[in-house]
Amino acid sequence: MPAPVTISLDAMGGDHGPSVVVPGIRSYVRTHGGEGVRFLLHGDEAQICAELARCDLPPEMVDIRHTDKVVAMDEKPAQAMRRGKGSSLWNAVEAVKTGEAGGVVSAGNTGALMAISKLILRMSAPGLERPAIVASWPTFKGHTAVLDVGANIGSDAEQLVEFAIMGEAFQSAVRGIARPTIGLLNVGSEDVKGNEQVKEAHAILRDGPFDLNYHGFVEGDDIAKGTVDVVVTDGFTGNIALKTAEGTARYISALLKEALTSNLQSKLGAAIAMPALKKMREKIDPSTINGGPLLGLNGIVVKSHGGADAKGFGNAIRIAVDLARSDYMTKVGANLGKLDAVFDHSSPPVVPAGEPLQ
Repeated sequence: MPAPVTISLDAMGGDHGPSVVVPGIRSYVRTHGGEGVRFLLHGDEAQICAELARCDLPPEMVDIRHTDKVVAMDEKPAQAMRRGKGSSLWNAVEAVKTGEAGGVVSAGNTGALMAISKLILRMSAPGLERPAIVASWPTFKGHTAVLDVGANIGSDAEQLVEFAIMGEAFQSAVRGIARPTIGLLNVGSEDVKGNEQVKEAHAILRDGPFDLNYHGFVEGDDIAKGTVDVVVTDGFTGNIALKTAEGTARYISALLKEALTSNLQSKLGAAIAMPALKKMREKIDPSTINGGPLLGLNGIVVKSHGGADAKGFGNAIRIAVDLARSDYMTKVGANLGKLDAVFDHSSPPVVPAGEPLQ
């Protein structure tokens, strides 16, 4: 039997609240069984109970914690920290701090989730400034973990090494890869290319005291090829790459739709090919692989897309459960501890200012 685990859910977060969160639990249970998993649902009890009645979930699987306070999707992170105490998002994260839950999932405001999680859980190692958001990127070989994709506008060499450590542990925990390969995103594969931060991080990952399977530099086209299991970059570059991939996927889908609905014969062909077309969209669009963990915190926090459907939210739950049941936190802590041998932490690191990208 799998180890028992409790997952805390922000039931009011996202575009749809309980109408997706509760069916998301049902989707997770139907797909993955749900053995040994319990859920704490934070939010409006009446709305949650109405959805639970429709979904016919076992009562022993769900515990409701009522609050009528909600962090708005457009609320600034600073405002959320000041006014968010007692909200569904705040209470969901706090359950991880108290040990009542092994992880939390929210489809709510990204900046607020990051700020509140950092405030309540703190960072897992000295020098870590912000969590990194990891995206599971569909490739020819499966899924590559790409980080950071929006939490940090810029990153120095130390942060890039931290991302490598956290991404490696994530792929091991969620994908079951024994020795994930790691690549550092650059404008070329030669050692002389790239800015100083990237070149310094490359040297440390290549020669440092870490037990990492470091591949070296990779380029943009290597992400979809699945050249490595983990691609490391700063949040500015990663966010642009992610949004570009999502936009390209939507463009290709629109072209196919136009071509397959241009006449009656095409429409008939589209009806036959629809299952295959849906699978293709899932393969080419990173946004369909829902659930982006905030790595680097003293606890498991998973961000779901705000507009995710029940299947997508169920996948975010799966990621939280897998991380909570793994040795992710221990593995990350062991390698982050080795950073002191490489970097001088006597003075605080200089980190570019700015709120996380959305």
